[in-house]
This record gives sequence, structure tokens and C-alpha cells, in this order.
Amino acid sequence: MTSLYLFTCLSCLLFIVYGGLIAWYWRAWKGIPFFESPAAAGARISGLETARITVLIPARNEELNIGRCLQSLLQQSYAKELFEVIVIDDHSTDRTAAIVEEFAAKLSVRCIRLADQAGQENRTAHKKWAIETGIAAASGELIVATDADCVVHTGWLATIASFHRDKGAKFIAAPVRIGGAQGGGGRGTFLSIFQTLDFITLQGITGAAVYKKFHSMCNGANLAYEKKAFEEVGGFLGIDAIPSGDDMLLMHKIYLKYPDRVFFLKHRHAIVSTQPETRWRGFFNQRIRWASKADSYDDKRIFWVLLLVYIINFLFLALLVAACWNLWWLWVLLLLLVVKTAIEYPFVRSVAGFFEQQRLMVYFAPLQPFHILYTIVVGWLGKFGSYRWKDRKISK
Repeated sequence: MTSLYLFTCLSCLLFIVYGGLIAWYWRAWKGIPFFESPAAAGARISGLETARITVLIPARNEELNIGRCLQSLLQQSYAKELFEVIVIDDHSTDRTAAIVEEFAAKLSVRCIRLADQAGQENRTAHKKWAIETGIAAASGELIVATDADCVVHTGWLATIASFHRDKGAKFIAAPVRIGGAQGGGGRGTFLSIFQTLDFITLQGITGAAVYKKFHSMCNGANLAYEKKAFEEVGGFLGIDAIPSGDDMLLMHKIYLKYPDRVFFLKHRHAIVSTQPETRWRGFFNQRIRWASKADSYDDKRIFWVLLLVYIINFLFLALLVAACWNLWWLWVLLLLLVVKTAIEYPFVRSVAGFFEQQRLMVYFAPLQPFHILYTIVVGWLGKFGSYRWKDRKISK
């Protein structure tokens, strides 16, 4: 009886800490000021557009996506003479490079084939090698990175450039959403809705954490940083053997040198839209890849956050097993499930509003059990498993 009481009290204590953390993220997210600037609003004002930008797009077998991505860049309101696009073709076996070349007459774009590059390939961190190759060839002072399966708003570059100038930013984490340019979550399948809600949560935590400088977090589909800052911190030196982490690990290196010059850009024109994974295998491989770098963070603040989240979710599994012997634990499990949903719902809804995806919140509570199981499995495999990404098997 004593052990039952102690474990119940410990569970409640963990949820109090977790509730405080989520409430803090919620308040921080709401506190991020919306960026306001004439350029960000879409205006073309003489003298505002000065930064030379290089857009980097690593790509591997992206013939189905790269055309849409480049078309959205072709429609940018930012002065065409002030930005270039470099697509780094990572050993594609399809028409990716050919499609890029078709845009050369309309857009300042070139394709660099890694297969043609001299030097030793980093066989465990392919994307980092691609980005390093692109930066070495870049003429822009500001590097803006996205993925080949993304599309961007017409004011994307103008908003980033304006923010960079106004804030003196060295590194900018910018928002990403799953779905089309008008929001949504793909075709409305169970998988697309599930990953969209999960991604909304991650984006909210990203914005809150970066704004409050609580820990380093970002997504490689929408980043900007000064080329000089990248070179000053040695680029990916020291993290170049880690398969993932071209975003967050680099962000932390720049944060250590410029703690007051790292920002989150909250503006709808800065949103990059990407499509959901269409198969569970692809989704899990993506999330395992993200989770695989958890023990590589020099920023231990995020490690403790991730550990708390994992313990909270694992607690439900422990309670479910314990309920096989004592129904008391089933009632505790159900109570904590309600509490967890109530804690998270206002925060996620607030972030979903920014991404114009509030309609998906009707699925939030029913998907909680699936999300708990997903977190347990992905967290475990991220630490001890392997995954496939871009037709390559990556082992821990």
C-alpha cells in the first residue's frame, strides 16, 4: 500500500513539473512579437533590399518536388539580382539535376553534383557535406537553407532579409508547417493529421525556446545564418561525424559565440511549407533520424527537456502494465491522460492558429494514446536503432 501511494505521488509530481514546462512554453510562444517591417509586408522599398542571399537546397532524388520548390523561388518579391540558388545534388539517380538546369534561364540557379566534387565524402553525414559544398560556392553574405520538397511564400526572402537587417541576426530559425501554402495537413489521412499535429507542437516549442533562449532548437527546412558566422565557428567541424544535426547542432555552435544574435522569426510570410510523409515507414525513419542526435547535444538543457518528456510518456506504458495486476493503476492512467491532454491542448491550439491549422485540433485528444506510443518507440530507436534515409541505411 505504501509503494502504491508513493508511486502515485511521484507520478503526480512529474506531471506538475511537466505541466509547468508546457505552460511556460505556451506563455513564451504567445510572447513572441510578430515581426513588422515594410519589406516583410511585401513592399518594395528602395534601400531596404541590400543583403546578397544564397539559397541552399540539398537534394537527392527529388524530381517530383524540386520543380515546385524552384517555381516558388522564381516568384519571390526580393530583387532577383540579390539572390542566387544553389542546388546540391547528392548522387541522385533521377532527373533532379536536369530539372534544375531547366530553370537556369529564368532564375539564378545552378546545380552542384557531389559526385563530381573532389575530396573525401563524409559517408555518415551526407547532408552536412552537401551544405558545406554549397557554402563554399556561395557568393551571398546570408545563407538561407531549405529542402527540395518545400515551397515558400513570395515574401519569404524579403522577410528574412528584413529581419536579418533589423535585428543584426547571426542565425535565424524560421517556421515550417506540414501542408500546403494555405495550411492543412496533406490529404487528410490519419498519418498526415498525426504528423501535422506532432509537428505543430515541435514548432511551438522551437519558437518559445529560441525566443526565451531556453535551449537551441530549429528545423533545417527553414534556416538563415551569416556565411561569416558559419566560418567563424568552424562550420560543422566537431559535429561532422553525426549523421543528423545540420540544423540544431550548428545553431548551438553559433549561439555559443553570439548568444544575443540568435532569433526565431515569427511571421506568416516566413513560413516554409512541406508535404507530409505518405508512408509510416518514411515517417518513422524521419523521426528516428531527428531523435538520433539527442545524445549529441552540447546544449544539455534540451537533453533534460527530452528526458522529462520521454519519462512522462513511458509512465503511461508502466501504468498500463501495472493495471494488469491492480485496476487502481488503470484509473490513475486515465486520469493522467486527461490531465496531459488538458495541459497540452491550449498550447498546441495557439501554435496551430499561427499556422492556420486550428481545424486539426478536433483530432488532438483522440490521437493522444497513439502519440504516447510513438514517442516511446521513436525515442528508443533513436538511441539504439538504425534508420533509412534517402535510400541509405544509417546506424548508430
